[in-house]
Amino acid sequence: MDPIKIIENHYHPESQTFRLLVRHGEQVAEKALAVADRVVHLNPDRTFLREAAMLHDIGIYMTDTPQLGCRGHHPYVCHGILGRMILEPLELNRHAMVCERHVGVGLTVDEIKQHRLPLPLRDMLPVTLEEEIICYADKFFSKDNGGSKTAKSIDEIIAGLKRYGDGGVMRFEAWVERFE
Repeated sequence: MDPIKIIENHYHPESQTFRLLVRHGEQVAEKALAVADRVVHLNPDRTFLREAAMLHDIGIYMTDTPQLGCRGHHPYVCHGILGRMILEPLELNRHAMVCERHVGVGLTVDEIKQHRLPLPLRDMLPVTLEEEIICYADKFFSKDNGGSKTAKSIDEIIAGLKRYGDGGVMRFEAWVERFE
């Protein structure tokens, strides 16, 4: 399976959004594979990590996020469930679940309700090792402002998560302990 071919079915290869999405996917994949090297004893699926990291944000084009070149109709927070809708018909169910479960550091039903997010009322937390690794790796890189070439620090990530409550901070800190 070639993630770039799938991305090209939804993004023009010469567009800013395509370049941004691919660059971000590559950054997340590189970080995810570095984490996999540190937890090799847990037997992470490296091929899947690379593919899913490249595809985890495929749903952004359906969101109304002009700063990313996206002119869709959905709020950005919906890009995970939209990605799932794109990948499930391709029978990429494991990849689809990464899309849904990576938003933030995963979301609980209570967090969806508390923040009045326009999402289905179900837990969308990473379940598998690979989902956790990609969700963790994704937090280090931004797509805003053309995507930074340097990773955010753990302290910067935690500071950003604090505004959404303790649940996400605790999930992320547990991953820091496990993956660093």
